[in-house]
Amino acid sequence: MVEADLVACDAISGAVVLATCNRFEVYVDVSRPGGTTDGTPSADPVDDLSGDGSALAREHASAEVARVVAASTGIDPDVARAALTVRTGDAVPHHLFSVAAGLDSMVVGEREIAGQVKRALEASRSGGTTTSALERLFQAASRTSKRVTNETALGAAGRSLVALGLDLASDDLPPWRQVRTVLIGTGSYAGASFAALHQRGAEDVRVFSRSGRAAAFAEQRGAVAVDDLLAALEDADLVVACSGGGRQGEGGGRTGGVAVQPALDAAAVLAARAQAARAVGDDAPTRPLVVLDLALTRDVAPQVGAVDGVLLYDLAFLQAHSPQLGSAVVAEASRIVEHATRHYVDGEGFRTADEVVVALVDAADREIAALVEQRVATARAAGVEVDVEEVELQARRQVRARLHRDILAVRSEAAAR
Repeated sequence: MVEADLVACDAISGAVVLATCNRFEVYVDVSRPGGTTDGTPSADPVDDLSGDGSALAREHASAEVARVVAASTGIDPDVARAALTVRTGDAVPHHLFSVAAGLDSMVVGEREIAGQVKRALEASRSGGTTTSALERLFQAASRTSKRVTNETALGAAGRSLVALGLDLASDDLPPWRQVRTVLIGTGSYAGASFAALHQRGAEDVRVFSRSGRAAAFAEQRGAVAVDDLLAALEDADLVVACSGGGRQGEGGGRTGGVAVQPALDAAAVLAARAQAARAVGDDAPTRPLVVLDLALTRDVAPQVGAVDGVLLYDLAFLQAHSPQLGSAVVAEASRIVEHATRHYVDGEGFRTADEVVVALVDAADREIAALVEQRVATARAAGVEVDVEEVELQARRQVRARLHRDILAVRSEAAAR
């Protein structure tokens, strides 16, 4: 679990990972040197909640995130570090709230992301890697998403990357009840894809996964698990690929010196198409094959799109063909996000101020006790009898006057944010 590896780092006290087929973000609660948290979380792909915390701690945390990501994926640590976009302070809630509202999606207004944000927090909570600051951040993001859904046409659109892909593919497919589909992947996006297929009436869905989880996934949903992808492709009309990653191996794309092998390449498609042609005879027309690649890291090699009779729709194609919402709708949703961000930042500022005030009072009490002890000991060493209560009263007046000024300064700074 990436979160567990992250919180094992000295600079990080909590972590939530938001990973979808086309997004990978790490939100970390960064500790100051010495292990104390500064109370603000961080964001994408590393989001540093540390706000005004130590720049050194943030730099350390970013390096640790890059190291953990590199170790988990096999890419070079320097490549991972260079790929990170680091957000801190107020930029963190604004980004996450925009993400949860669907404003930062490839298909603006997509509905799946809100649930993915909630599940990311739940996973962190189950793994014991969340913190109170991360809890507040993600819960505020979910509330913001709900407001956008309820109060704007952005939410009413109920858009979805999966739905867009299936809608675009439908013109080149038989009626949905006759469509033979191969689903590559068993994660949350594969679940959303299966649900969208089922909603359209698709009955023949075969599930393939290199992770070995296809059987369990298919059994839960009344689908069929397959071990031989090539055989499954021979009579397929549609492939939906959303496993979220090619694996290390020979060929394919290359990231940071590590070869990435897609789940589906042109050779496999050509072989399957040739077998399908032999099965129906040379004179019979070969059925077209539509391939939806919904994975950010490409489950399908780009060369598949050049195979005769194959239509490849990848994320870039889907984004280019996404219906555009009116600017007024997006602006309305953006205003809600801006307002929610300001409200969250103000609340965190006053929360931090309260914590500082408590710390100031505790420090003042310790100072008063030390002053009383010192003055009484000095007087008695000189043979002078003292009234301890009077000494304490004087020390308290002296310290409390300064404490009052310090508290006013903290409150004023919090109100000015």
